[in-house]
Amino acid sequence: MALVIAQALSAQARPDSFADLADKVSAAVVNITTSTVVAQGTGPSPIVPEGSPFEDFFREFRDRSGQGDRPRRTSALGSGFVISEDGFVVTNNHVIESADEIIIEFFSGEELPAEVIGTDPKTDIALLKVETDTALPFVSFGDSDTARVGDWVMAMGNPLGQGFSVSAGIVSARNRALSGTYDDYIQTDAAINRGNSGGPLFNMDAQVIGVNTAILSPNGGSIGIGFSMASNVVTRVVDQLKQYGETRRGWLGVRIQDVTDDVAEAMELDEVRGALVTDVPEGPAAEAGMKAGDVILSFDGKAVEDTRSLVRQVGNTEVGKTVRVMVFRQGKTQNLKVTLGRREVAEGAVPVAQPGGDADEPSSTEMLGLTLSPLDDELRGQLELDDDAAGLVVTDVDNLSDAFEKGVRAGDLITEAGQQKVTSITDLEDRIADSREAGRTSILLLVRRAGEPRFVALPIDSDE
Repeated sequence: MALVIAQALSAQARPDSFADLADKVSAAVVNITTSTVVAQGTGPSPIVPEGSPFEDFFREFRDRSGQGDRPRRTSALGSGFVISEDGFVVTNNHVIESADEIIIEFFSGEELPAEVIGTDPKTDIALLKVETDTALPFVSFGDSDTARVGDWVMAMGNPLGQGFSVSAGIVSARNRALSGTYDDYIQTDAAINRGNSGGPLFNMDAQVIGVNTAILSPNGGSIGIGFSMASNVVTRVVDQLKQYGETRRGWLGVRIQDVTDDVAEAMELDEVRGALVTDVPEGPAAEAGMKAGDVILSFDGKAVEDTRSLVRQVGNTEVGKTVRVMVFRQGKTQNLKVTLGRREVAEGAVPVAQPGGDADEPSSTEMLGLTLSPLDDELRGQLELDDDAAGLVVTDVDNLSDAFEKGVRAGDLITEAGQQKVTSITDLEDRIADSREAGRTSILLLVRRAGEPRFVALPIDSDE
């Protein structure tokens, strides 16, 4: 009897048809056509060696066929959806990027020109607006956080320029990250193809829980691995674009990396979590007293699991808000109050250089699988470092060492060991001795490459 009831409930959960859902939302889904004027020379053309006897022939052929340097107009297709009766339309940024003209085609066949209200390349979202005297059918966003793996979903759009089309599938995975800082994708096996970009992904309550953005495919067609930007990311972006015409994300002002097992052991952290601060340029965190080597454990009352979660938490926080940040420093936790800046303003910020030190040392030494030399004027010039840079230069790395396996390479600059500055070989030897005396089996090095810092934990127990 229990089996019969379970089968009945399963049958109820599986929709007999998506027709009612499609009828309900179709009027709010749009096709988007863009056109752009490009130089003729940007297209493919035969590659002819200079001085070849065929050079004049191909030039004359191109001129006769009208394919000179005259500009030409190209068009592209995509999808979108209306989110308000007064004509706001959401799509992907890559659908309308660089477009000179944007035409919105509605399910009824009506066409209207659209203007760009704002774009966010980081999440690939764009907000458009059409002007109309009549109220437009629209759809609402749902809560993407409630979507579960295995839930039914329906995608709508304009695949391959074929016009309005519906496909259905399930949520295959959640919280996928592709390449962006703020990525939070829903993976689905609903068919998504070229032209579906910018279209909505619906749950069974006719709510938009994602914006169809990308596919994973070896041939450009759908193989059942599609990605939709989660609605809870999209709604924040759309609200800011509607209000300001641009995004305004919080900025903490630190460079960070994930805490690994060996880093946690070297720092005597109880848990492998948090975001390890590798550099603190001028900005909100520096003003609050944060230091390189701090591990951020919580931000604004929420636990920080890794760098990705911290970046999203900070970005989603209001610019100018003062938040409490708990850090782990030298074996103890400490609370800092940080007033957030705006990330967009600080994108080009350059971290301050480390203070200099005495580089008058022996020419080189070998330890930890590294050949190290104190930084002098000659090495400073070769590595194009600032005059106030200080530390130990890696001149060679043993290919069989842990250091090589963890990505340390010749030309790297070691500026800290055991979370203390090192400007000489003696400094590093002292830091290693201190770590051994404290019973640690590894030491944490701050390594810079082309100005970019990261922490690397190297074993010292066998380095007697």
